[in-house]
Amino acid sequence: LIRRVIYADGRSRAFINGTPATISQLKEIGEFLVDIYSQHQHHALLKNTMQRQILDDYAGLQTLTMEVANSYNAWHKLNSQWLMSKKNASSIANELADVRDMVRELKQLAPSLDEWLPLQQEHNKLSNGAEILTACELSLNLISEHEVSTLSQLADVYQHLSEQVQNDPQLQEIIDGVNTAIISLEETVRNLNKYISRAEIDPERLNEIENRIQALHSTARKYRVQPEQLAALLVEKQARLDEILSMSDDGALANLEAEALKNYHRLALDLTIKRQTASSIMASRITHEMQRLSLVGGQFKVGLLAQDMSAQGNESVEFLVAGHAGVEAKPLNKVASGGELSRISLAIRVTTASLNDTPTMIFDEVDVGIGGGVAEVVGQLLKQVGVNRQALVITHLPQVAAQGTHHLQVSKTQKNNQTTSNIRVLGHEERVLEIARMLGGVTITETSKKHALEMLEDGTR
Repeated sequence: LIRRVIYADGRSRAFINGTPATISQLKEIGEFLVDIYSQHQHHALLKNTMQRQILDDYAGLQTLTMEVANSYNAWHKLNSQWLMSKKNASSIANELADVRDMVRELKQLAPSLDEWLPLQQEHNKLSNGAEILTACELSLNLISEHEVSTLSQLADVYQHLSEQVQNDPQLQEIIDGVNTAIISLEETVRNLNKYISRAEIDPERLNEIENRIQALHSTARKYRVQPEQLAALLVEKQARLDEILSMSDDGALANLEAEALKNYHRLALDLTIKRQTASSIMASRITHEMQRLSLVGGQFKVGLLAQDMSAQGNESVEFLVAGHAGVEAKPLNKVASGGELSRISLAIRVTTASLNDTPTMIFDEVDVGIGGGVAEVVGQLLKQVGVNRQALVITHLPQVAAQGTHHLQVSKTQKNNQTTSNIRVLGHEERVLEIARMLGGVTITETSKKHALEMLEDGTR
């Protein structure tokens, strides 16, 4: 259940099954739930890219077309590398030497991703080891070993207050605080003694770390990066070295390119065969639907025109149409009038709809430019689409409206300079009146009502 609330100030909220969602999430899920065909969409049929997509969708070739595109892109990349290796052999050789030297030097240095900060911390500790040890010993002396140490003074405070607690019990809370301080300081004394006993001034380790930091600094300056970026630089240059080596190996690169080309031709040939098979079936069915839409004698064909290898295969797709018997089929964009294009588009949609698993299809005034008996056939075709899925048809033609299983009336009203759109389901009698209005205009006569009733009874059989 999808719901979108649009406020008067332009803000909106969207929900999917009652859970808040973004507009992009609505759009994504909508691709699987609804197909919309507008009155202007048939103009997209004039584009070869759309014609190819319609044929491939009809034939169920989505996976194969993707494989063809991927194989072409893989071959194109290898081919470009091979051409570049031929054209820039000298510069590639120079770059290979530079990158190889850089990788060799970085590997000897062996920088690690998390090395720099711990090195600096250890260097700071070792280089200030004597001062740290002096500070610890002085602190230990002040707390516990001096004649007037902190602990001895706190012990005196504890003693004096304890002697007076019997005179004022409120002193007990203060005495407890002093006792806590004494316990904490005794723990500090133990920790200081432990630290001092383990502390070492290691000039050899300090020298080792200083040399390591200097090596990292020097290499980082040489390659214009920060010391902590050296490990990533090694990974990057190793990848570039591998790429250059593959490019400089003409034989290996040529073999890879030949294999990729072979794979493309195999997939592209399979795509061509399946397009040829599907094109004749689709053309036959669309031609059949054209006859029902008063294009008697008309013919629909799908032309597959050979082209240079591409991500779309080895042929382009072109829809050809002959509007009448005895007329040579020509490209759709050169022969179809507006009305014919609408009908041909509808014939294509009806033919391909059976292969579409989208549960809801919306036809927004696709019958523009169509009238008379053709309009009734259009209604029948749209009703046929709605047999296995939900079809919503927006129309101003009574011949089409009479074919619907349900009839919803959309109207607009104005009040206080505001326009409100309303939609409601019509009952049987209301449907008769609405179709009569569509037939006869503002004034509804008994004749138009009788005609509307006949149309409605015929359409719902």
